[in-house]
Amino acid sequence: MLCDICGNEGIKIRRITRTYGKGKDLLVIENIPVVTCSHCGESYLTAETLHKIEQIKTNRKTLAVERPVEVASFG
Repeated sequence: MLCDICGNEGIKIRRITRTYGKGKDLLVIENIPVVTCSHCGESYLTAETLHKIEQIKTNRKTLAVERPVEVASFG
């Protein structure tokens, strides 16, 4: 695959976890694929991934599983 930013080969897909909202509205989405280019250093989400994230956020009541989570403050 080619990087959408610089057009060079050498992209890798890595999986990340992102949080959306806060407090009672907090939603954690795991295993989001992020495209990372080893040539230019850019990381980005594809349009397909962004669309899927929006679907998950819209249908969170049926897709999400409630789990307790520990929260710590860095500073």
